Amino acid sequence: MRRAAAGSPGTRGRIDKRQAILDAAFLVFAREGYAQASVDAIAAEAGVAKPTIYNHLDSKENLFVRAMTATAEKATARSRAVVTRLAVDAADLHTALADVGEGLLGCYCSAESWALRRLLNAEIVRFPKLFDAIGASGPDQVEEAFADRLARFALAGRLTLTDPVEAAEQFLALITGPVATRSALGTRPLDATQVRRVAEAAATTFLRAFATAPADLPTVG
Repeated sequence: MRRAAAGSPGTRGRIDKRQAILDAAFLVFAREGYAQASVDAIAAEAGVAKPTIYNHLDSKENLFVRAMTATAEKATARSRAVVTRLAVDAADLHTALADVGEGLLGCYCSAESWALRRLLNAEIVRFPKLFDAIGASGPDQVEEAFADRLARFALAGRLTLTDPVEAAEQFLALITGPVATRSALGTRPLDATQVRRVAEAAATTFLRAFATAPADLPTVG
């Protein structure tokens, strides 16, 4: 039997079906938790037969890991797109950083992202390697992309940095920490004004620590 060529309708259909299974699995795992979620429920959510899931993903354990990493990869793509908007020639660095912080918080505070983090925290003992896998699929990539932008500002003489990756980590902590606390890990909604205030405060704190050019230093008050 000849195998379908890459990009052929047969291959495309198999990829689409696999993605539908992963999307459905994440929804069911997020709703019911790993232990309570059944492959039958996932098959029903995906609109496929139960054997189809095993043909694609072998086991419930593998299905969970792949659903989690696939969701992290989608979240990463959205966050990286936000980071690319940080232009090195930005006239107002404070506003530029606050805008990016606000955009990243929009990704961070999505229902899917909160569900991903809650599931990871709940199942980290059962799946100890998942933390690193999620990091590689998501937060690590966003941090590296943001660090690259900060390094460009340093080369332009606008930031004083010894370690751009560490600086990126610190900025991300400045935006996500307050939001995680104030939203009770995503269980309490935050309005747009609250999110913007967090982003602006993060930009102010960051620039007071790292800004080189006097014009980029935030004003007091």
